Amino acid sequence: MALPASGPHVAPPGEAASAQSRPQPRAAAESSAPSRPVLVQHRLRTASAEHRKDVALTLDACSGSVDMNLVRGLIDLEIPVTVFVTRRWLQANPDAIDVMLQRPDLFEFENHGALHVPPVIGATVYGIRGVRDEAALREEVSGGTQAMAQWLRKGAQWYRGATAHYDEASMAVIDRMGYRIAGFSVNGDDGATLSAQGVAQRMSRVRAGDIVLAHLNHPRAGTGQGLLQALPLLKAQGLRFVRLSDAEGVEWAGAAAPRHRKS
Repeated sequence: MALPASGPHVAPPGEAASAQSRPQPRAAAESSAPSRPVLVQHRLRTASAEHRKDVALTLDACSGSVDMNLVRGLIDLEIPVTVFVTRRWLQANPDAIDVMLQRPDLFEFENHGALHVPPVIGATVYGIRGVRDEAALREEVSGGTQAMAQWLRKGAQWYRGATAHYDEASMAVIDRMGYRIAGFSVNGDDGATLSAQGVAQRMSRVRAGDIVLAHLNHPRAGTGQGLLQALPLLKAQGLRFVRLSDAEGVEWAGAAAPRHRKS
């Protein structure tokens, strides 16, 4: 998902729920006026005793290959994760999918789109051109879900767009389609550009309630090694890793919060 800089807070739970339980774009999102793309920021809810130590690790699988050392390490460590997959990645990695499908208690899959096009209408983020219009946005989002149905035999409740940036109009469209936007609070690997040491240092900042974003599709990057160094230390601190569907809930955080209701 190409995130070159450390990002704010973004988020979780699990049911493509009713409009009442999803963060809702403001009515202004229905306007045809363009809005500035924003990085959606969320955190996990940790109010109850059961969930007060929860952390969510989310891995984007944008295109290309898969870091099988990371996959095996997560299995060995018994770390649950939510993997955001594109159609391009699903088509290229059937063997890795088979391995992960054997551990549904650890790996859940959600929608990262069809072609990894940013869900910003007529705008550009990090030099990547977004969708041209609302019809193209719906095609990008639904194309990811259709691929999940074909390769994984499941639908999607969550959608995370390429770059994790959205505008008011795109958030309204995604909401009407019945998906929850998944953000993050810790950018674990800066778009798979950090060294293993850099990833481990970034992960040392993780606290209860954080949603970590990192990448599964860069086996030559430092992401996998850095995560596998950091995860046992975080577990030793008493943090509990959960999939988004197992979280207590999600709430808005940071600069984007005033634009939305809390879920």
